[in-house]
Amino acid sequence: MNPSVELRAGIFAHWQKCKARGEPLPCAVVVGCPPVVSYASVQKLPENLDELAVAGALAGGPINVTRARTVDLLVPAEAEIVIEGLINTELLEPEAPFGESHGYVNLQEYNAFMEVTAITRRRHPILTSFISQVTPSESSVIRRVAMEPVYLHHLRTVLGIKGVKRVAMHEPLTSLYAVIAIQCARGTPESEVWRALYAASSLHRFAGKWIVAIDEDIEPENADALFWAMSYRCQPQHDLKVVPHKDPGHGPRGPRDGGESAAVLINATLKGTYSPVALPKREFMEHAKAIWERLGLPPLTPQPPWHGYDLGHWPQELERQAEMAAKSEYFELGKNLANERRSDVAMNTPVQRD
Repeated sequence: MNPSVELRAGIFAHWQKCKARGEPLPCAVVVGCPPVVSYASVQKLPENLDELAVAGALAGGPINVTRARTVDLLVPAEAEIVIEGLINTELLEPEAPFGESHGYVNLQEYNAFMEVTAITRRRHPILTSFISQVTPSESSVIRRVAMEPVYLHHLRTVLGIKGVKRVAMHEPLTSLYAVIAIQCARGTPESEVWRALYAASSLHRFAGKWIVAIDEDIEPENADALFWAMSYRCQPQHDLKVVPHKDPGHGPRGPRDGGESAAVLINATLKGTYSPVALPKREFMEHAKAIWERLGLPPLTPQPPWHGYDLGHWPQELERQAEMAAKSEYFELGKNLANERRSDVAMNTPVQRD
């Protein structure tokens, strides 16, 4: 379990500076504090931006702070428990194996350790924590609600990329950083789709191994729908690019290239008109759902796509034939098709209709 707040953005840079001066790094671990401070503490912010200032901006007012007892640091005044100490900058010690959010055990690594100089607490403190384990877990849920807007803001506002509707980071097992889906409006220029893919791959050095652009009708949180788009809306020889020299990021390092990774960019958006999704229209499915519920059958949990819809290519003649089939006019429909018999085409030749 992680302490409920750990303002550690840029801590390695501070550790290096103290090491260069031959001094230990003063530290205060805060356990239990205003939720807005906990929320700000785990976000990926610029190293020169004070997380407490961000927390104050979110709260709409300054965060109450007080000076620690044995180190020259400010800590939240409403903290439940504060553990003060000095992080050694000369020596490192083996850190015990522990389970990680990516689903594998992190084996021992040499890491920094802190010598505790004081522990202060409220009279009746409450021990709080974030449960961080194989995702999804509390820590990944908190990261996700902040990380997705960060990416969306970067693509739409900072870079002005047109057509980006949503950014979704896959959470179960992959811990958000490996798989990123970018949902684009139908008809977004291909140049803008690729701008979004490349921009998402470069925003953070540790995130974005598989980045997939999809259309509005694809639910990015549904892995089946995502694979559906990747399988049938892209031609890999045209719609896949590999961006090398990515930081290995979160998770076990690969055995080659010193663990260096890459980003795979996949344009799984529609490149033109498609025939409709092969399911009954929404009105029929909703009517069937009403009957299902009226009969008292077990609750339904529809998964996308749960009804048919148009994707641009559905000739008027086929619509007329569908209406005849819905009215059970099979014999009349059969007569119409019999009138279109030909002997000058090969089997499986598509029927051309305007």
